[in-house]
Amino acid sequence: MNRPIATQDSRPLLTEDYRPTLTRDGRPPRTEDRPVTLVDEHAHAWSPAAARARFRAGLAGPTAGVAAGHTQVNLISVPADWAYDMLLFCQRNPKPCPVLDVTDAGSWSTVLAEGADLRTDLPRYRVWEDGELVAEPTDVRAYWREDLVSFLIGCSFTFEWALAGAGVPIRHVEQGRNVPMYVTDRQCRPAGRVHGPMVVSMRPVPPQHLAAAIRESSLLPAVHGSPVHCGDPSGLGIDDLGRPDFGDAVDFAPDDIPVFWACGVTPQAAVMASRPPFALTHAPGQMFLTDARDEQYRVA
Repeated sequence: MNRPIATQDSRPLLTEDYRPTLTRDGRPPRTEDRPVTLVDEHAHAWSPAAARARFRAGLAGPTAGVAAGHTQVNLISVPADWAYDMLLFCQRNPKPCPVLDVTDAGSWSTVLAEGADLRTDLPRYRVWEDGELVAEPTDVRAYWREDLVSFLIGCSFTFEWALAGAGVPIRHVEQGRNVPMYVTDRQCRPAGRVHGPMVVSMRPVPPQHLAAAIRESSLLPAVHGSPVHCGDPSGLGIDDLGRPDFGDAVDFAPDDIPVFWACGVTPQAAVMASRPPFALTHAPGQMFLTDARDEQYRVA
């Protein structure tokens, strides 16, 4: 299948230039994500429905801080004949891939957001063919297939409100940047044809707030839960914090400690490694806003 690459407004643009492939060590290539623009200074006060309406109208950008108190999710849609392998991959790797909903084949709706359309209501998408990124449209109706099964996976943006409430600074939000994400050297447990490395998001945390960051995120296991690593990034095979594989580098304050959480971009790394014939995902950091409240996923 060889679909036209879509421009930002989803109109076809015939080109073969934008087709990144895996590097020789099996990792996805480093990407240059678009510059971050805060979607709106009042976005924290939007309702999820209002946020989705704005994204449906073409607004794009990272969703950290949008619709305060409401759960955000990652999206991956794969053909039905790959759906069991993807579901099993998520079940075997619940830390990076905590599933909150799975749709029927061909359905673009979810119980997590009444009236929402998974084809239009995210800020930006990624379209994959044979493990290669071929487009980043804001609307995927032109790419939709009737055999697609969609997985909605918990996102760490959800627990940032708990961190902030406990006094933990959120550096990427303070700096108006996308959260930095890195491909690690930790391989996920494979499932059928699906395999790949774990991706992590990183937040610099002052030492005096480290215990609160661990405690508050651990109470939300459905959105990745507690960190997988703190401190020296080489423990995850990360060479340079200034060169994230996805998102943007952030500035550290003196004494900040890098803290790493499992990340819902992991299925995208699995797509690049496993090479299904077709897949749709969210663009890293540009999530789907659900009607669910964060408290629903908090462990008492």
